[in-house]
Amino acid sequence: MDSGALQITGLLVGGIGMIGTFAVTGMPQWRVSAFIETNIIVFETIWEGLWMHCIRQANIRMQCKVYDSVLALSPDLQASRGLMCAGSVLSFLAFLVAIIGMKCTRCTQSCWQAKGYIILMAGLLFILSGAVELIPVCWVANTIISDFYDPVVNVAQKRELGEALYLGWVAAVCLIAAGAIFCCFCRCCEKSRSYGYSAPTHFPTHNEHLHRKMESSYSKSQYV
Repeated sequence: MDSGALQITGLLVGGIGMIGTFAVTGMPQWRVSAFIETNIIVFETIWEGLWMHCIRQANIRMQCKVYDSVLALSPDLQASRGLMCAGSVLSFLAFLVAIIGMKCTRCTQSCWQAKGYIILMAGLLFILSGAVELIPVCWVANTIISDFYDPVVNVAQKRELGEALYLGWVAAVCLIAAGAIFCCFCRCCEKSRSYGYSAPTHFPTHNEHLHRKMESSYSKSQYV
């Protein structure tokens, strides 16, 4: 694949992951009420997110309320707030650094080296942001599954995996894939630079052999 197309692909995939990260951070569908056993109030759906919880009634009316205090959240949601904010900032920085690295296409050797470092930094930031996003998403999902199968937890308090968690996994995969693409592009640039600036091997031609032979015979005749 051409280097320009590879860069554009990485930027598009990283942009999708960045937008998905922003959406997951603000979505309230992290935890969704489960309709199991005696919990048959199906006309009312409860959503719990990082910033608010919502009640949706019969797909018509929805009311949301911001949490009064961070301490009112469970430990996994408290940590997820900070981690998702950090992942959003890292993905945005990675996207900006990637754009800066893509601005010049034809450069000198020193500029190519600087561009390679910038692209490598963007790739590492994308991978780091994807890893940071995976931690809260997997943590909350594990808590939901553990509580769902725990017989001690009340049925009304059991939750299911919300759409935000699935979107979070997709966004994290996109960020990591974008980081891998930019790191591969940086490696390809290093190989092309090493091949481009290596000195070609010079082999003497037949005329050069003949010229050296004539010079050697002429020098011998001088001594005679």
